[in-house]
Amino acid sequence: MNIDEIFDSAIPFQNRTAAVLDFQLERNPLYKRFAEVFGINHAEVIPAEIPLLPIRVFREHDMLVTGKKPEITFKSSGTGSMTRSRHLITDTALYKKAIEQEFYRHFSKKDFSILAYTPGYSDNPESSLVWMLNHLIDQDDYGLSRFLTLGKPIEKSELDEITEKGKSVLLFGAAFGLLDLIELGSAALPPGSAVIETGGMKTYRREITRVELRQHIEQGFRIPPEDIHSEYGMCELMSQFYAIGGEWFSKPHWVHISVRKEDNPSELCQPGEEGKIAVIDLANVYSCPFILTEDLGVMDEKGQFRVLGRWNKNNMRGCNFLIDRD
Repeated sequence: MNIDEIFDSAIPFQNRTAAVLDFQLERNPLYKRFAEVFGINHAEVIPAEIPLLPIRVFREHDMLVTGKKPEITFKSSGTGSMTRSRHLITDTALYKKAIEQEFYRHFSKKDFSILAYTPGYSDNPESSLVWMLNHLIDQDDYGLSRFLTLGKPIEKSELDEITEKGKSVLLFGAAFGLLDLIELGSAALPPGSAVIETGGMKTYRREITRVELRQHIEQGFRIPPEDIHSEYGMCELMSQFYAIGGEWFSKPHWVHISVRKEDNPSELCQPGEEGKIAVIDLANVYSCPFILTEDLGVMDEKGQFRVLGRWNKNNMRGCNFLIDRD
């Protein structure tokens, strides 16, 4: 199939989805067997009716279409002795395109330089978050973007180096790592800065609500609440989601999000009703695009969604905020 069509918003989403579903039924034996249980053996179904593979399959199988070999493999962080999910990436150019199109839709490449702070991830060569940040850092034409040194506060001179070049600071970090930076005595961020927090409780010592987190970031870095954003991603997905100035995430145009009933994942929840977050990520064309996550969420009337935590609290991994982002 023509991969470029996945990112062509001029093509109706249902048409793009049908092409990807047809490709999966032809080239992904595991998904084909799964779909046939639901009577699906062709691509003429609407997105809401496509069978969704439980995300735990990424812990049990190498999800890969026939005829493809992985360039890299991402693994979830995991907790304790649990089996880690693994996502075999066969086309890093496709992953880069998914990263860039959605990230730069919200954060202009020419306006921002990234300071990344990722305790608990930086020493993990299989982290999708670190890979993504490395790629975005490499795109900075001024060479100002970089990973911050762990355990050290942000110095004013580091911020001045960016603003003197006419760019704004974009501090991108694991949620509780950002609080560590504040406790270390980091300098206030200059006007025009933004913060993106992603999940991660690896370095912190207590639980905290999202409201408290945002208040700490606002006060600690002297930044308006509308400039505090969130990112939601996981190693099993090629695409990311951003909540701009609040808690409601939007989606890329090549992704479909729904919330499903826990006891019947084929049934959609109504707006405002809590359930499991379901994702159709067409950028996952070479692994599996049709996924039922283990994350609890809710949608609004506009199609935006909030992430409320893990459905199974005994298997905490891969979610935004109080749960680790892989």
